[in-house]
Amino acid sequence: MGLEIEKKAPPFKTESVNPNKALWEKGDFTRIAASMRESGEALVRSFGITKGLKVLDLGCGDGTTALPAAKCGAEVLGVDIARNLVEAGNKRAQALGLTNCRFQEGDATNLHELKDQTFDLVVSIFGAMFAPKPFEVAKETVRVTRPGGRIIMGNWIPNDPTLVAQILKICSSYTPPPPEGFISPMTWGIERNVIERFAGAGVPAEKISFVRDTFTFNSPSSPGEVVGEFRKYYGPTMNAFEAAEKSNRADDLQNELEALFNSQNKSPKKETTLIPATFLRVTVAL
Repeated sequence: MGLEIEKKAPPFKTESVNPNKALWEKGDFTRIAASMRESGEALVRSFGITKGLKVLDLGCGDGTTALPAAKCGAEVLGVDIARNLVEAGNKRAQALGLTNCRFQEGDATNLHELKDQTFDLVVSIFGAMFAPKPFEVAKETVRVTRPGGRIIMGNWIPNDPTLVAQILKICSSYTPPPPEGFISPMTWGIERNVIERFAGAGVPAEKISFVRDTFTFNSPSSPGEVVGEFRKYYGPTMNAFEAAEKSNRADDLQNELEALFNSQNKSPKKETTLIPATFLRVTVAL
């Protein structure tokens, strides 16, 4: 009697999870980005964008700066590691009829799909700073920028007393220590680090300039409600609450964040939120 051999399916192949991708696909950052639109547009107006300029927005989210750049007449490519944000950005561009703006997935540490010296302006506002391997980020941004072009980064500043630095500082006190070799994204907010990273990409220090700038979070919701949005939809805060719940400290974290938002709220109405946050604006001239 013969035996019928069962054909076995090939073993299931698991892909290694990119923790940075997982972080930004967690929740729904578009809910946070809604409070950043006005400042995004104001910031882009200061870039001096002209019609036909080729712009790469790296770590673009759903288009807080990419779409205003397209409205100025630039040819814009938005690249983000999070698939859900890329999809949201393309939907926003289509809804606005901006055929000169498109979004695609990509990793700021390895832009292999983009050719050398393609863009007149590379922008990354609170985007590429969160990618690992900062020296690779600097090399890639320089590689895809044409000679005579510019790179503009907006980076949060470590230990700054304003909103975002304090959110991340508070959250880090509730989460386990990062893995060995982890480089904090906040190190992009230190001038000497920026100079060192771009030096590794062949850019002399005199080609790099810095200014402290302000980005304002503007929401029709109260500070407490905005904290709720961060708790539900912002990856780093979501992780912090998950860790805090395991140690029965979620209420402590909620109270700390609400106190922070309330103390920094500049809105004349308590039921709305207007909070300025300081960041390091970096301009690299190639």
